[in-house]
Amino acid sequence: MQNRNIAHLFTAAGAISILGSIAIWASQGGQGRSAEERAHGERFGIFVGLWAPTFFVLANHFNKAAPLQDEKP
Repeated sequence: MQNRNIAHLFTAAGAISILGSIAIWASQGGQGRSAEERAHGERFGIFVGLWAPTFFVLANHFNKAAPLQDEKP
């Protein structure tokens, strides 16, 4: 798999992580009966959202490496 394709994959994963975080937070954050259940849903949504910067950094790394790979004969 080429670096440019990997970069696109990580960018998509970062966007999905953000959307998933919002969906988890909205669906589980306020749905629990107890305060503990609501807090768990909110924390899980935040946890999933924290993956996005990692995916974007990896996408940037592979995107910078792509021109080097494209120049090879």
